[in-house]
Amino acid sequence: MAFLAYFSRRQFLAGAAASLSAPALSRAAGSVRVATLDWALLETLLAIGANVVAATELRQFREAAVTPEVPATVSDLGLRGTPNFEVLRLARPDLIFNSNFYAWADERIRLIAPVESHAIYKPRESPFLLAEQVTLAIGERLQLAAAKELTEELSARLDRYRSLFAAGDGRPVIPINLGDARHFRVFGSDSMFGEVLKRVGLSNAWQGATSYSAAAPIGIEALASIPNAWIIMIPPHPADAIATLSASSFWNALPAVREKRVLTLGAVNPYGALPAASRFADLLAEGLGHAWNG
Repeated sequence: MAFLAYFSRRQFLAGAAASLSAPALSRAAGSVRVATLDWALLETLLAIGANVVAATELRQFREAAVTPEVPATVSDLGLRGTPNFEVLRLARPDLIFNSNFYAWADERIRLIAPVESHAIYKPRESPFLLAEQVTLAIGERLQLAAAKELTEELSARLDRYRSLFAAGDGRPVIPINLGDARHFRVFGSDSMFGEVLKRVGLSNAWQGATSYSAAAPIGIEALASIPNAWIIMIPPHPADAIATLSASSFWNALPAVREKRVLTLGAVNPYGALPAASRFADLLAEGLGHAWNG
């Protein structure tokens, strides 16, 4: 049976609506105001229906993560490295979720609201498993049933994709993000993308070392050492990088390029949580499905 025959657009459009209640914070259902500095936590909060009132770099988040959608009512705190604490104060959060990457800000933001910290990316630990744990912990804290629904639905969908990918060409894939026309960032087995590949039965062609899930900068010539792989391009990329590559003799001589084994996905947050894993899996399944079946 053709690979695409298994597909239904419904598999790509999973979502759940949930009401919010948090008696531990003594607030009425739907009114607990939460904020975060971390993008992985932001997408988690949005995906489970939390009442997010402030977060960082929202324009960039909308471009890099795409989904979940950020409501226009969410205040933009500016750069993750230098958030605007006054805007955060004016947003009046009841609870601030923070991560290990921004722990330096805890002392300041505790003056605004209680802080709870959750880590999804740690050296030598599975970001997928940590993301599941964090999603469930936040869901329990805010009493949002959508958190458990998200973890269970994604796990079941990845299991279905394993069967779908088994009907493919059996080639490994290498997920990359361009830094410029001569360098890329590659995502290893310990990345969120790498974790998804394992769960759907695809091999990651990159076997080199990584740091916090990725390695960069890697010279574009490294792609010549994996001639059998699919190259999976994950935007956003610098605007001129693709145009420069397209005119490159080296790039066009790569077996994957000559044989049309380069797949460009939509943008995905590379250091995201379960929503990023979900989006990556859906885009990969849709893209490879079309490619394998012409």
